[in-house]
Amino acid sequence: MTKLDPSPSLRSAVYGAPLSGLVDVPAGAVQLSPLRPGAETLEAQPDAAFAELVIAAPPGSIERRFVLAHALRTLAPGGAMTVLAAKDKGGQRLRGELEAFGCDVAEHYKSRQRVCSLVRPETLHGLQDAIAAGAPVTVGEIGLRSQPGIFSWNRVDPGTSLLLRHLPKLAGRGADLGAGLGVLSQAVLASPAVEELTLVEIDRRAVEASKVNVTDPRARFVWADARETALSDLHFIVSNPPFHSEGIEDRGLGQAFITAAGRMLRRSGTLYLVANRHMPYEEVLRTAFRSVKPLADEAGYKIFEARK
Repeated sequence: MTKLDPSPSLRSAVYGAPLSGLVDVPAGAVQLSPLRPGAETLEAQPDAAFAELVIAAPPGSIERRFVLAHALRTLAPGGAMTVLAAKDKGGQRLRGELEAFGCDVAEHYKSRQRVCSLVRPETLHGLQDAIAAGAPVTVGEIGLRSQPGIFSWNRVDPGTSLLLRHLPKLAGRGADLGAGLGVLSQAVLASPAVEELTLVEIDRRAVEASKVNVTDPRARFVWADARETALSDLHFIVSNPPFHSEGIEDRGLGQAFITAAGRMLRRSGTLYLVANRHMPYEEVLRTAFRSVKPLADEAGYKIFEARK
């Protein structure tokens, strides 16, 4: 198919965070992402809205096909799309998934990434099935609203479960940093002494799901990076912080959450934190807090109570 001539009525966009130097990102491209607070939403874009798209494909197969289907839906016929993924994070399947939608795909390899390029044909098939499979859903097993791509989207992760077992009744104003689907927040709000709880989450999809899962009027919802949130004078914080960035373990993420929690808490305020056992958080905790008390160490996880 002939590539679409540039049109002033059509925009270019980039989804996710393509690795610098691997692909050319169009100048002035619209940022589409559920993980960048303030970015536009891919799902909300109209059909055939873009002349060019660059997609950093997510690793999960259901989420990836959902993103690819929406990207093709929003790409005008004749529009150009470049998609990349690490070969061990969906890249090996990428070409086949795009061809299954009816695309003629050129593929090359660079820096352990598979990069697929295509021109959008007039006719595509299977888009709606992929979109339906990756759409928000109520997961019966856990009774929560969720969506593929959210952390632990169809189960309560073991770290959160352990923290729930050791969480005391809390009081005053607090926050759940990296709140996810709102599982910890539900438990916190079971205490009538809690005055207000702010759920801070960087994944917009999780924020929207948590608004369904947590209906208590004392809850506030913030789509933000917890490391940059200007909360202050809090009585307590609960957190199961992330430790992966772009699919790679990043120990600095959890450490930054701890430092941020220290800024947000008032004197004598308390942080309740769960972490994978191998995460080196103790030194950062001792630096940011007056006292640090281990509450549990089991099944590969550890729980800390840290007092400001």
